[in-house]
Amino acid sequence: MTDTPSNEQLVAGLIRLLTVEKRAADVFAGPPQTDGIGRVFGGQVLAQALQAAQGTIADGKRAHSLHAYFLRGGREGAPIEYRIERDFDGRSFANRRVVASQEAEDGTSTPILNLTASFQLPEEGLEHLDSPMPDVARPDDLRPDIEMRREIADEWGDRLSAQQRRMMLRPRPIEMRTIDRLHWMSSEPRAPAAHSWFRVAAPITAADDTPALHRAIITYASDYTLLGTSALPHGLSWMRNELVGASLDHAIWFHRDARADEWLLYATDAPWSGGGRGFNRGRIFNLAGELVASVAQEGMMRKRVAKL
Repeated sequence: MTDTPSNEQLVAGLIRLLTVEKRAADVFAGPPQTDGIGRVFGGQVLAQALQAAQGTIADGKRAHSLHAYFLRGGREGAPIEYRIERDFDGRSFANRRVVASQEAEDGTSTPILNLTASFQLPEEGLEHLDSPMPDVARPDDLRPDIEMRREIADEWGDRLSAQQRRMMLRPRPIEMRTIDRLHWMSSEPRAPAAHSWFRVAAPITAADDTPALHRAIITYASDYTLLGTSALPHGLSWMRNELVGASLDHAIWFHRDARADEWLLYATDAPWSGGGRGFNRGRIFNLAGELVASVAQEGMMRKRVAKL
């Protein structure tokens, strides 16, 4: 039995995962998750693609938005290549296109994600916020999600395969504390809205502390809980093998700098599902109640058909 990694080790591993290596002019490689299982986590590909794009910006501009389409599921265990196109470099704004590709088992290179990121030189501007941060329980008053995962894994027992149990219980670098019942916590249909606090499990050290890294980690974490929001009205869950799903696209707008090692509230809602898809939105607030990012995602969501 291997020792459980410390929170500091988990966060160091996440930083290594999101540190892309420059291989050639505007070509980067992202490392694989060391203990990854099956399909690559979409948040990993998003964050690595953003890091590759950020690696080509050298004049103080910061990412203010990204828009991505997932083309195919990535395969764990193999590095991902990120090729950059420099579409625009202006005085205030810049734009980058990224194609993420992975070598298939037959040796061919296959695109798995397209991403466009826009960058802006920071400036002062008119400000407003149309609605305040939701009035919800603070993170110190909530239990860590991993405690609930252990309880539910014990409750489900043999209904979980060994791989599902490993996925559910493995230590994660992102600590989450949930206010509501997420799709994997209950089979009771409920309104399509959820609220969770998240942060990295240990402080980010001074050597790694950059706004670009914090944006990449927030991008990584933004793929948690989002698609599951559209499953809530149906009382179904991927964890219980009741759904088949995959992210189709993902967009983030960064409104202000935020620290990923301080608590952030992720308020998600799903105004629509149908046609085998679910549409989800997210708002990310800091502890001061400031809106730091907005997120939108549509994903494939189909009820699993039992095999006869």
